[in-house]
Amino acid sequence: MDIVTVPNSGEVLAPARPLRCPCLSGESYGACCQRLHAGELRAPTAESLMRARYSAFAVGEPLYLLSTWHPSTRPETLQLDEDLQWVRLDVHRADRGGLLDTMGVVEFTAHFRLHGRRHEQHEASRFVKENRHWFYVGELD
Repeated sequence: MDIVTVPNSGEVLAPARPLRCPCLSGESYGACCQRLHAGELRAPTAESLMRARYSAFAVGEPLYLLSTWHPSTRPETLQLDEDLQWVRLDVHRADRGGLLDTMGVVEFTAHFRLHGRRHEQHEASRFVKENRHWFYVGELD
């Protein structure tokens, strides 16, 4: 481990560890969903887009959320609740939504805290791929 000394303070600090990606891939955020949020990569599957969107909620990236929302269902604006803390994502199933598919469904539970209380959101989400880009359409009826 490298040791970092803060100039003019004499304080010795360990280097900051990369933040773990909220999607729970095991990668750092910078090596995982941040690359999608920054536009460096596109989500190759419906599940990877769903995980990147969850991470966007967790780190506060409303522009990514809007850009990956299908135009037919996308809201004009999106206000994220700063009091909401995303805790964990559980993916239960992904039907279709693979590299060669044009539609898919991902069922998940997102766990979060709001005002100190635990909550969860369970949803089966519809995704479509148009022009090699996956989009979130909405909750499955």
